This record gives sequence, structure tokens and C-alpha cells, in this order.
Amino acid sequence: MAVKALSYIGVNSDKFEDWSEYSQKYLGMQQMDRGKEILSFRMDDQKQRLTITGDKGDGLGFLGWEVESKEDLQTFANKLEENKIAVNHGKTSFADKRFVEDLIYFNDPQGNRIELVYKPMIDTDPFKPGRPISGFKTGALGMGHAVVHVKNIDDLIPFYRDVMGFKISDYSHTPISLCFFHVNGRHHSLALFGSGGTGFHHFMVEYNNLDDVGQGYDLLQYKDNAIAYTMGRHTNDYMTSFYSITPSGFFIENGWGGRIINPETWEPIETFEGPSFWGHERLYLPDDERMKFRNKRLETASQGKQAPLLIDCPWLFEYQPPKNQLLMYCLLYTSDAADE
Repeated sequence: MAVKALSYIGVNSDKFEDWSEYSQKYLGMQQMDRGKEILSFRMDDQKQRLTITGDKGDGLGFLGWEVESKEDLQTFANKLEENKIAVNHGKTSFADKRFVEDLIYFNDPQGNRIELVYKPMIDTDPFKPGRPISGFKTGALGMGHAVVHVKNIDDLIPFYRDVMGFKISDYSHTPISLCFFHVNGRHHSLALFGSGGTGFHHFMVEYNNLDDVGQGYDLLQYKDNAIAYTMGRHTNDYMTSFYSITPSGFFIENGWGGRIINPETWEPIETFEGPSFWGHERLYLPDDERMKFRNKRLETASQGKQAPLLIDCPWLFEYQPPKNQLLMYCLLYTSDAADE
């Protein structure tokens, strides 16, 4: 019994025109024809990755997590009910709406809508991006990751770790409380942000090429109040990224080069460096709050802390991987690796 990937995300919003432009022109997603009551987008061969529900609220609608087998749905339902979580079994019509074979749904202890799904449907038509991009890094790693505000981080960690079976990648207490979880080789697919609030902080989409990120960054800089974090690089998952402001007011991280871990051997660690090696200036914050993160970055830089080197592999630039195959990065983790 296991959750294997973040399958899809739902956003409660009725700002269809704004989301249509943002998702296609700036993110590069493909809009699907779903009528006037719902808006949905593709990122790859899966029929649906992002859904705009049409409901008011401008925030987190639901998170869809894919499980390994159909039997896992009932196993999870039993475990959830043992922990006093009310579970609903989706009817065929609802599964069709989500483009999956079967699903269950429930709320986590903070009230976030969670859907566990089996066998997302695959589209036979090729993915057509909304702007020229090399594609999104999805496949076995899932859609990306989601970061949600929580009122009390210590209340939710046991639920996702012990009930849902997510594994902790790392955690930090300064300058903010964060806990990162993985369900596959992606460094994290979920993070809890101990801000005292609720809803999305952001979700992340990862591109196959750094230029996809940079070109999106250029486009959004010509749009008023569109950038929340400047370009930077994270300390825990090594993601090079910027954060844009969605039509609903939360953020989307536009990233490249995220860290791949071995889920079988990874051990949770506490991090002290702060969230970024460099960059990620938080333009949306007042000066005094921005200064806390800026000082942490400068401290990290003064200590010489950096991400592992990316080995220059000339053959990678000529190799064109088959569709939907993950391009593995050559990362130098230790001096021993350099000597091989």
C-alpha cells in the first residue's frame, strides 16, 4: 500500500479567463475543452493535471494522489476510518470527471480535500504546449509538488507520515517551520508550511530545460506584479526557480534541475541553511521580512555552501530522449564520484 505520485491539483476559482491566459501563455500548459463550468489543463500525456473548478474562493480545491493498485484504495479507506477520518468512495461518474479508473476522497485533519486515485487516464493525442517549451518533468515523479499553509505543523506531520505513509525528506525551524515529504524519487511532493494559515502557499511545476524557466521569467517580468520570488536556487532540493503570482493570489514555482533521491535509503535530516543558496528575493514581503531571508542567504554564501556540481556531459546535449522518458542528471555528490 503506497501513494506513488502527485497526480493532479484542483484550484477553486471562477477566474477562467485569467487562468486560461496564465496557464497557457506563461506556464506553457495545454488547455482542454471541458465546457463552460470547469477549466482543465494538460502537462503531458495524462488527460488532466490542473483543474480550475469554477467555485469561488481562489485557493486549494483538492490534491489528487495516485496509488499503486486498486486494492490500495480500500486499504487506505480502512486505515483512515480507523483514525476517525470520514472517507467517501467516488462513483463512476465522479471518476470519469477526474479521468481516473477509481478513487476515494476525504479531508485531512486541517480540512484540505485529498483524493486518492487509481490509474489516471492517458490521452492518445500528443501534448501541445501553450507556448514553446521542451516539456514538463513528470512521469513517475508526478505533477510536481504542493506546499500548503498549516495552522499547527506538529498536528499534521503524524497524519501524513503515519497514516498516509509519506516519508520525511527534511525539515527546518528557521527562519520558518517547514516539513518536506517524498513519495518517490522527487525530493519532495508535499511540504507543510507552518505559517499559521491555510490553503496553498504554492505548487511547483518542473521543466525539462532551464531555458523554459528563463523564457517564462522574461514573459512574466513584462506583466505587472507577476513575480513573487526572483530567480534563485533552493538548498534542499537544488531547484533553480522563480515564483510567479497566480490569478488566485497564491504562487507557482517554475523550476528546473530538482534533486532526485533514493527513497529506499534516504534518512530525514534537519536543515539550517535557510531555503535558498542565492536569489529568491521575496518581492511580495515588506522590507523587514525580506531582510530575514536575505541575511540567511548571505550567511549561507559566506560559509561557502553550494549545491553539488553538475558534471558537464557533452553527450547529453546531443541526446534526444524518447517521449516521456526522464532525462537523468549527472550529479557530482562526492569526491569519490569525481574519481570514477
